[in-house]
Amino acid sequence: MDQRPSGELSALLTDLYQLTMAACYFDQNMQEEATFSLFIRKYPAQRNYFVAAGLSEVLEYLETLRFTDDDLAYLSSTGLFPTRLLDFLRGLRFTGAVQALPEGSIFFADEPILEVSAPIIEAQLVETFIINAISFQTMIATKASRSVRAAAGRPLVDFSLRRTQGRDAGLKVARASYLAGFLGTSNVLAGKLYGIPIFGTMAHSYITSFPHEIDAFRVFARNFPTITTLLIDTYDNISGVRHAVTVAKEMEARGQRLEFVRLDSGDMAAISQEVRRILDDQGLGYVRILASGNFDEYKIARVLADGARIDAFAVGTKMGVSADAPYFDIAYKLVRYADQPLMKLSTGKVTLVDKKQVWRCFDPQGAMARDTIALRSEAIPGGTPLLQPVMAKGRIIQPLPTND
Repeated sequence: MDQRPSGELSALLTDLYQLTMAACYFDQNMQEEATFSLFIRKYPAQRNYFVAAGLSEVLEYLETLRFTDDDLAYLSSTGLFPTRLLDFLRGLRFTGAVQALPEGSIFFADEPILEVSAPIIEAQLVETFIINAISFQTMIATKASRSVRAAAGRPLVDFSLRRTQGRDAGLKVARASYLAGFLGTSNVLAGKLYGIPIFGTMAHSYITSFPHEIDAFRVFARNFPTITTLLIDTYDNISGVRHAVTVAKEMEARGQRLEFVRLDSGDMAAISQEVRRILDDQGLGYVRILASGNFDEYKIARVLADGARIDAFAVGTKMGVSADAPYFDIAYKLVRYADQPLMKLSTGKVTLVDKKQVWRCFDPQGAMARDTIALRSEAIPGGTPLLQPVMAKGRIIQPLPTND
């Protein structure tokens, strides 16, 4: 029976080689402090910046890191590890320090996202989890940020849950996209766990289950008058918007207002222009147009350039899996051990030595001008240090991000 409290992540969520290396460090009594630096080596195609995300999960993991009796029993059953090591792991806790970019920070290739300093066994064991948490959420936050920029102030909502690669990914996508500027998510559990606003509309199956489209619209409007969004493309967008107009007028008579009509297929620019004309002609200028259907930054930019009259976008699959850039070349490398700076010299994978700081300089208009990667002991005149101390002696020392 696992003794781990509900929600606490297992220390076994790691690669085997982290444990075999730890066993070798233990065998050689290697206990000195090591510093590891996490960074992304190069940009995927069509990228020139990143948005940091995932730090909260990392810090919570580090603060609760421990091996339960069940974990140790499993490791013992493999026959790989000596009893002395397992006894050591029983009492292991993370006691180190972390310097990191705040979540939501823009950063660039080769810049440290975070640096971990701890006794080498502790710092080594946490590598896999840190890469997993930071890489995925940073990937999604970066993709979402690009969609926010393409939308040019129009609100975006995460609709990706049904297409993400697993339930945990669905939750992390909701959080990372909200961090990057999305208005909210369709993911109800993410709303509960992270305090993210939740949004939803209706499915085509809902509409086809009724004898007539307008019947489905009327029932929904009566049950949810404060959040009514009507999906109008099930049969035909133009007949759908005319039915929506009828329901909107009925809602007005009850002192209510239709919030959105939703487009989900077809030529978004041309259809949205005609839907906008019909709504305006009927005195429904307040009814906004929401569009869904394989949107990401590329499609958003394209339909807006074509003259689409769209007020908000539901962004799903392509953002939720970062379809055009589904992984990063991210690395967690030893840069200092036992008071000695260290460098990897492998071809194409040379590392920057020692504990570092990133300094950002701004131009007179307040725009980012340049970043300088320096030793942590150095200072750059006029620069702002980006890496902040977030954990000391194994305890979180900065408030974690909230939904405020």
